[in-house]
Amino acid sequence: MQRLDLTFSQPAMNLALDEALLEQAEANDWNFDTDGGELIRFWEPETHFVVLGRSSVVADEVNLNYCQARAIPVFRRVSGGATILTGPGCLMYAVRLSYKLRPKLRMLDQAHQFVMGQMKAAIGKLGSDVHIAGTSDLVYQNKKVSGNSLRCRRGGLIYHGTLICDLDLKLIADCLKQPARQPEYRQGRDHRAFLTQLPFSTETLKEAIAKQFQAVDKILDCPMGLCERLAREKYQLNSWNLAR
Repeated sequence: MQRLDLTFSQPAMNLALDEALLEQAEANDWNFDTDGGELIRFWEPETHFVVLGRSSVVADEVNLNYCQARAIPVFRRVSGGATILTGPGCLMYAVRLSYKLRPKLRMLDQAHQFVMGQMKAAIGKLGSDVHIAGTSDLVYQNKKVSGNSLRCRRGGLIYHGTLICDLDLKLIADCLKQPARQPEYRQGRDHRAFLTQLPFSTETLKEAIAKQFQAVDKILDCPMGLCERLAREKYQLNSWNLAR
């Protein structure tokens, strides 16, 4: 598996790149010279911003007036799941996986189990016990530290998420409303009671996860043109970000 460490200063570009990596593989029919096109990407936001799930409703999940008053922008990702706040102190990752190499991942439960199992193992090897809860959450000391989602195409998928290391948890509670749909293990807790931080730096987590996925640094054909077009025509537009 290849590894890509790439963070843009613009949030829209970071979100666009995840989709561009998936569409690059799909356009290429997942035919790559190395590792079947599988890769893991890491990035770390430089500023705070909200990211809606593909079908999330802004009014239901975001305290929009609060965000706008504090110049915290709101974006929408290509995958499903609930709304998050990300920013400095979060490690974001995306794994591109091929159905040619891993046909079982066509079943969504298998895709969740595979990636979450790898993440759990990587963090466990650092000495902290985390477990999987809900559909695709990682839990540490009975509190959520990672939310994840995926986007599937004909030949494979992109599975991406966030790991909380040193994020301002109060800001999450200020920016996001209590979600209407909650996993049973949440037990009605508000954001500040439900979320916590992993006791590792983003760099330590990054290296542990890359090792678990057997990802090595290689020169990667990064689809910059497609990324820039998606950012310009989609992720920078209110017609996409605030459509619902």
